[in-house]
Amino acid sequence: MEALDKTDLQILRTLQRNAKLTTKELADAVHLTPTPVFERQKRLERQGYIKKYVAILDADKLNRGLLVFCKVKLKQINREIADDFTRRIQHIPEVTECYNTSGNYDYLLKIRAADMHEYQQFVLNKLGTIESLASLESTFVMSEVKQTNGINI
Repeated sequence: MEALDKTDLQILRTLQRNAKLTTKELADAVHLTPTPVFERQKRLERQGYIKKYVAILDADKLNRGLLVFCKVKLKQINREIADDFTRRIQHIPEVTECYNTSGNYDYLLKIRAADMHEYQQFVLNKLGTIESLASLESTFVMSEVKQTNGINI
């Protein structure tokens, strides 16, 4: 892969703030003409620096306002058990993010639900059906202080 220059980084920073910009708007923001900006953006996509473009939705308006971080410990851990757990988690829509972690817990899940009752049903009917699960600890978010999807570059 080619090294990124300051213009590439400026394009990435600008797109992190607003991926909906047209090529002309992006070109204006980085002080270039549209053609080289278009070519650079396509190269950054091909090289995997830009994975995808998404819309960030309002969870409260969509009745998914309860945000929970759930620490999961498995009964034992090996490749087969880890693969099975991660495969199952991939198919649970309430889990929006999943991280394999070190420390007292094996995984950290980010979960969105409508309310406490829905989260309880999720734990009982979805997480509770995973045989390898030993324990979980839920942390309920009272307010979001900072939330960004960007990377400091």
